[in-house]
Amino acid sequence: MDEERSPSVPYVYVYNNGRVLDSRPVRVVSSCNLDIYTFPFDVQNCTLTFNSYLHIAADIQLKLGRSAEDTLKDSKEVMETIGEWQLINITATDTFSDLSEESYDAVIYHIVLKRRATLYVVNLLVPSCFLLTVDLFSFLLPPQNVDRSAFKMTLILGYTVFLLIMNDLLPVTGNRIPLINVFFSICLALMVASLLETVLITNILCNSSHYPPVPHWIRVIVLRYLTRVVCLSKKPSNHDTVTLNPTIQEKKLEAATCPSVPAAGQSDITPSRTELWPEGPVLEELKKMSQDLLSIRLQVDKHLASNDTAEDWIQIGNVIDRLLFGLYLLFISVSFIVIIGVWAAWYSL
Repeated sequence: MDEERSPSVPYVYVYNNGRVLDSRPVRVVSSCNLDIYTFPFDVQNCTLTFNSYLHIAADIQLKLGRSAEDTLKDSKEVMETIGEWQLINITATDTFSDLSEESYDAVIYHIVLKRRATLYVVNLLVPSCFLLTVDLFSFLLPPQNVDRSAFKMTLILGYTVFLLIMNDLLPVTGNRIPLINVFFSICLALMVASLLETVLITNILCNSSHYPPVPHWIRVIVLRYLTRVVCLSKKPSNHDTVTLNPTIQEKKLEAATCPSVPAAGQSDITPSRTELWPEGPVLEELKKMSQDLLSIRLQVDKHLASNDTAEDWIQIGNVIDRLLFGLYLLFISVSFIVIIGVWAAWYSL
């Protein structure tokens, strides 16, 4: 049904046994319903059906002039240009059944084609894996000293430009979305997730001293269990050191500065010692010094408590960073193994 482009041949060969040979060349342009789900490791089975458009089987009977094996051998010899597709096999059948007025005789060829995937693996899959690997090793950069977020944003921008440039190599026809598009989407999603994780970690490292104490359930899940999963040792906390209760300290200081009132739970001071302390400016000065020391101690305890809270949040940030690093490494390893396995299986066909 295509436009007539074949050259005219004015010869028809008639044999004495009734056989007529009309060797007219015809250029046929056909379409094939492609299944691109496994692109670029796809194998297509295209069907070409030759039948009469006007004449029924009683008028024209179509038979295979040669076997499908000979057609396959001749086709491989004729194909001089090695393009995107590789011819794997050809099978042929004829559908002649009866000579009724409603049946049309036809010859059907099934052509099996395999796509050459090397171009797409080198230009699409390998650069994507390289960019993911660079993003993986960016987790080794210390976020408190290096602007890791700017580095990751540059990678995302470069990967987006790469996909826009290589978009022409991806197929646009097909009934299903190719798996390679899903792979590219997952890679981009991982890069965006790593950028968001870097923003979170940077915020924790810079503002951890202003955060409230870590909830108990987060401390149990993250600092106790996930720390072991990511093989990260827990830093010793200042809570492990024994500190005196400020109320008890205040009572002791009052007992030391005011000998007439003994501290609760403690023995009275020796009278011979207290009688030597005269009432006057010296005792008042000692009381002021005790209050100043108590205030200093309270400030130190508050500072140590805030340091413990900051250390806990920093430890949580390190655990999250190490956990995403492990997930990144697992995804890249599985992707490499799957790509190499599928490529090897494709070559064995």
